[in-house]
Amino acid sequence: MNRGIERGTKLSRTLGWAGGLALWAMAGSAPAAGRDAEPLELARRLNEAFVRVAEGVSPAVVVISVTRRAEDGAADLESSPFWEWLPREFRRQWEERFRGQPENPRRRAPLDTGQGSGVVIREDGYILTNGHVVEDAERIRVRFKDGRTLGAEVRGVDPQSDLAVLKVDATGLPVARFADSDRVRVGEFAIAIGAPFELDYSVTFGHVSAKGRSYILPDPSMDQDFIQTDANINPGNSGGPLVNIEGEIIGINTLIRGLRSGIGFAIPSNLARQVADQLIEQGRVPRSWLGVEIRALRDDEEFRTLADGVREGVVVRGIVQNGPAARSSLKLGDVITAVDGKPVATAQELRNQVRSKKPGSTVTLEVVRAGRPVQVQVQPEPWPETSVTAAPRRPSPPPAAETSGLGLTVKPLTRELAREMELEFKPGLVVTAVEPDSVAQARGIRPGDLITEINQKPVATVRDFDNALRGSDLRRGVTVHLTREGISRLVILKETEN
Repeated sequence: MNRGIERGTKLSRTLGWAGGLALWAMAGSAPAAGRDAEPLELARRLNEAFVRVAEGVSPAVVVISVTRRAEDGAADLESSPFWEWLPREFRRQWEERFRGQPENPRRRAPLDTGQGSGVVIREDGYILTNGHVVEDAERIRVRFKDGRTLGAEVRGVDPQSDLAVLKVDATGLPVARFADSDRVRVGEFAIAIGAPFELDYSVTFGHVSAKGRSYILPDPSMDQDFIQTDANINPGNSGGPLVNIEGEIIGINTLIRGLRSGIGFAIPSNLARQVADQLIEQGRVPRSWLGVEIRALRDDEEFRTLADGVREGVVVRGIVQNGPAARSSLKLGDVITAVDGKPVATAQELRNQVRSKKPGSTVTLEVVRAGRPVQVQVQPEPWPETSVTAAPRRPSPPPAAETSGLGLTVKPLTRELAREMELEFKPGLVVTAVEPDSVAQARGIRPGDLITEINQKPVATVRDFDNALRGSDLRRGVTVHLTREGISRLVILKETEN
């Protein structure tokens, strides 16, 4: 164990209550004689605890300089998935840095494009950082607190967690320890160490503002279970550690929501450690998947009013055709509450449980369907090497005479119509038109969608459609199962409240 970290740990264990006690003592009226110095002494000890944590952890933090070719960086600048998430001030700096270079077609020398941070996790030279820090790098240099600079190679990158592991040729390096992020509590001290704006080994502190932040990135395939912190994180902190008062890693700093906003996001240490171990051992992170689109019930306001008998779980909003879930008895609108007996309440918790399952093994999902508990057996498969992409746009179907009160015009799917529209033939109703400003248009239904169920009732004819809608209430919601471009989806048609 690093001696600095050990000293900070021993002292900090006695100081978890120090800040609160100091404030209580200072707030008291007319402190007794002889006790005036106690609050100041407690403040000094708390101050010393922060200093020792910074001194202990910093030797394990590295500054990562990345070199890319100038033409590659300039061309790909705005295509990065993280570009829109960078602060406006930082984007301007990068634009000036890339595009401010004088054009010279003969000049092909690489250009340093910036730097990030990282943290040593094994004494024999393994370093954890963000994937976007080393993306498309031609050369990587790592600088340590003692001034040493070493070349580094990428051991592996996991795009779905945005984590990467580097390897340098060194042994006996100072190592930072991981904390159990599941035990991190909102309100705890959080200390960020990194190189923001090329200002090496900057230390900022704040608190854990929230846990389990999801939907921060627009890509639903990304692992998103972020720790939110108000510790000041800026460009260049990416890949550096967020540590607790014990000097242990609780997260890897990854994203910020604007400069000076007090909102930063870190990948939890448990996920980071799991991914890092797999990258070190295998160079990749094998994942299993179910082929579903999911949303936490607590975040699904549309569906929550329809979910009888369940308060926590994950709603199945889409099923990929020919995927593992499509070959099981799982249905749209099912609420998954547990995987092999382990409760799940968020999309990320479900991903965490499924990720490590062996492909081809049988996994038992505990499901609530129409208010009744059901068990579903499903066999996960390896995550596709290429993401599932939408099929080519199909030609619009011919007009139909039958209309519904939802703002939809529908027509039974025949084999001839399926061939004409390049659709898989199965019982259902094709949407031929959507009325402007209707409930259907507001929920994204469009011509060419194939509706297979209304309110959990199969529909293959217009009469089926009308019968399924009988007695429905748009204020509560009408559930629609439809297929579009290879994915079955659950859509809830619901009037918005004025």
